[in-house]
Amino acid sequence: MILIEKFPPDTPESLYLIEMLSATLAEITGDSGKTNFNIDTMKSDRALWVVAKNENGEAIGCGAIRPISENIAELKRMFSVNKASGTGTALLRYLEGEAKSLGYNEIRLETRKVNTHAVAFYVKHNYQRIANYGPYVGKDEAVCFSKHLSLKEI
Repeated sequence: MILIEKFPPDTPESLYLIEMLSATLAEITGDSGKTNFNIDTMKSDRALWVVAKNENGEAIGCGAIRPISENIAELKRMFSVNKASGTGTALLRYLEGEAKSLGYNEIRLETRKVNTHAVAFYVKHNYQRIANYGPYVGKDEAVCFSKHLSLKEI
């Protein structure tokens, strides 16, 4: 059983998961991803930080959405301690549902091309590749995705 909870991003559990993600990204891509994420951006009314916990109450994953525009949210800091556990899918479905309830009709994200696990994960969940946006324009190592949200998919 996986429980997804809304959480402040600056709690010890959240910070631990963020550091685990940063270390994993640095190992895979050579970059921790910290330059494009600021905890303060999670304090917006239309931003959300969540933590996934297992049946023992242990934090096993995290993810976030933050506004890019009135109708578009950006998915940030998705991480699962155990890649095969279904945690990532549970987090993504939860965040997509929350994004819809917050009035977003699209989610965008960036990952690194070399992070083939993440690329395959988002393609599997019906995200479409788009032109790089915002801080990722001109960065050949980046790949961006988008998903239009509809009630039937969430």
